[in-house]
Amino acid sequence: MPNLKPIRILVVDDHFMVRMGLSASLNVESDMEVVGEAATGESALAAYRQHQPTLVIMDVRLPGSNGDAATATIVQEFPDARILMLSTHSGEEEVFRALQAGARGYILKSAMREELLRAIREVYAGRRYVDPAVAPLLAARMQHRSLTSRELEVLRMVARGLGNKAIAASLSIAEVTVKLHVSHVLEKLNVKDRTEAATVAVRRGIISLD
Repeated sequence: MPNLKPIRILVVDDHFMVRMGLSASLNVESDMEVVGEAATGESALAAYRQHQPTLVIMDVRLPGSNGDAATATIVQEFPDARILMLSTHSGEEEVFRALQAGARGYILKSAMREELLRAIREVYAGRRYVDPAVAPLLAARMQHRSLTSRELEVLRMVARGLGNKAIAASLSIAEVTVKLHVSHVLEKLNVKDRTEAATVAVRRGIISLD
């Protein structure tokens, strides 16, 4: 028996060709209909209000407000929103942040079309879906301690090559405080030095060099 209520999908991605490709691919499915598109995180909420989709496909990295922030904003106003994150990035921290923000699924853009369709249907049905390629990374991330917002600030500056004195001046804090934050970052990331901390942080998706 055909589904009388197709999955109404909002596609959020800053690349026009990606949105067009997704819309064309999904609209041929009898149980799916792309009802709206948005190019930025800021416009995603307005598009959600306008189109009232039953599922959102959300790119993780967007200009301005990123996919995590857009997801959190939508979920705050619409707690039952079903959001599937779509990304080229497989860093464990990005997956973790997306799910923490309220996304119900995470799939890589490199996934086969059949896998994307499966993910959409799983999330629409109220179940969680995590791309098999990143599921082990997410499991590992659950064992790690999170960095504080200040530690993340310091880590980003460390990755840019700034020394403790420059970081202290930039954040208007004492140099000894910077040293303490760096020490905590090294401990939480389980690394030996600043260079390794930056490398590991980028690989895991904790920070970006964009």
